[in-house]
Amino acid sequence: MQNIALNILKSGNNVFITGSAGTGKTYLLNQFIRYLKTRKISPAIVAPTGIAASHLGGQTIHSFFSLGIRDSVDEDFIESLLEKKYLQTRFSKLKVLIIDEISMVSPEIFSSIDIILRAFKNYNEPFGGIQVILSGDFFQLPPISKYPKEKRFAWQSPAWRDLNLKTCYLEKKHRQDDDKLIAILDDIRAGEISESSYDILNSRFQKVLDTGFTPTKLYTHNMDVDRINYQELQNLDSKPYQFIYKSKGSQKNIEKIFKSTLALEEITLKKDAIVIFIKNNPEKGYINGTTGVVVGFEDNLPIVKTSDGHKIKVELEDWSIENKSGTITATVSQIPLKLAWAITIHKSQGMTLDSAEIDLSKTFEVGQGYVALSRIKNIDGLRLMGFNDMALQVDPLILKIDDRIKQASKKASDEISKISNENLENLFLAYIESIGGITDKLQIQQEEKNLDSEKVFIPKDSTPTHIKTKNLIETSATISDLAKSRGFSIGTIINHLAILKEQESNLDLEKFKPNKDYFELVKDAVIKLKAKNNKNDFSDNGQLRLKPIFEALDSKVGYDEIRVALLFLL
Repeated sequence: MQNIALNILKSGNNVFITGSAGTGKTYLLNQFIRYLKTRKISPAIVAPTGIAASHLGGQTIHSFFSLGIRDSVDEDFIESLLEKKYLQTRFSKLKVLIIDEISMVSPEIFSSIDIILRAFKNYNEPFGGIQVILSGDFFQLPPISKYPKEKRFAWQSPAWRDLNLKTCYLEKKHRQDDDKLIAILDDIRAGEISESSYDILNSRFQKVLDTGFTPTKLYTHNMDVDRINYQELQNLDSKPYQFIYKSKGSQKNIEKIFKSTLALEEITLKKDAIVIFIKNNPEKGYINGTTGVVVGFEDNLPIVKTSDGHKIKVELEDWSIENKSGTITATVSQIPLKLAWAITIHKSQGMTLDSAEIDLSKTFEVGQGYVALSRIKNIDGLRLMGFNDMALQVDPLILKIDDRIKQASKKASDEISKISNENLENLFLAYIESIGGITDKLQIQQEEKNLDSEKVFIPKDSTPTHIKTKNLIETSATISDLAKSRGFSIGTIINHLAILKEQESNLDLEKFKPNKDYFELVKDAVIKLKAKNNKNDFSDNGQLRLKPIFEALDSKVGYDEIRVALLFLL
């Protein structure tokens, strides 16, 4: 149970937190992080990917440990790291390290962290003697590898054994509320799919969901996701509203935020767009993974009706980067939404979805099917579009060790349960004192108030973002150069150019004109479509849609190329 696991964490042990999807691993970690911060201990929180790190407000392993593109380290590299003062400062203060989504961490990276911390702490104990918390489920997505390896999991590193971890296998599910779905997930974890589970899954094949809104589509490949979301948005006749981020801090740190979170530089929304929230804010009625539909706009902010019927006026949320002392060095403010007709299974890890349309027909990695199915709360929220032979598989090696992990968890639970409450409290206090934290109750209460009242002021930039783009047109040879200078995607820059062209019809953009062959193809397609005058090819304001142009060209010209050509045609 979570309260027992929290006691084990507070005792100063090195801990491995695991359990099936939906058992509250992230919730438990957030409880422990808050406990430490209110005692003036700032834990380092890292994860193998930026998306995973963002769930706990952390950063990537490679960034925090200055690994660059390496997975393994040698003596020369360690020597070069030891010369960096900012790393000396960072690691000298490090008392507690939390590594989330440990299933995606390779043994090479795990060993490298151990070696780096031993060197900086100048202490030849595992991870330099600090408390290490590992969290994750090895039944979920494994480390990405360009080639097959005999050892692919962090627990296969000698450093794992040296940590003498206490294991906490969380059992109570907080996400699923349906016995049928739980049975299917348990079958996958057992490596034996029952006939009953197959029957249930088959009964959900292309099932029409009675949800009142379009369910999120989960696909294994990015290409399918991007195509569906773009096409669906273009198909809506309603007025587009564009939301471009506001920021404070250096451009370098702002770029880090975009790379390590789900925040978008720009998002275009329309009435009836299907969206998903990408941040947790329970007070306002949503968490990371809440789905809904845009039902209107008020004060130029979207109103989203969630799947449970609540209407939320969605305001800007902040994504920030902190340095080791807890000072915020950069902040991005943006609408916490993402188009959600479709998302990838990889990016869905950690989310809770009310319903989903899942296509597992192109599954290429063990664990993908398990992750996808475990996103939903109830089997009634599943529309299954297909699955292949790999879809319900998990790594056979994990099947072998799962019972051992459960046994280790029972042992840890039995040990801590034998300690009286009084002795436990003394143990907690002694550990906090040993790592330099505060134990005075009044001070802790004040820190709790400070934590609850933290606000970041984001000054508004008075210069419109498309005007900033205009100011760099003269010094940019191509749209790609312009995008690089602005730190935006090419699609965003094309949007800016379209706005500028609309405001100044004589604006000289000739150097950005597509090559003659592409341009003539688009021009001919536009002329023919206008001649046909099919009303479905035009939006309410009379503009020709992109999709019919794209289809008329047999997908030979990409959407971005079409949009650039249209700057010189419409």
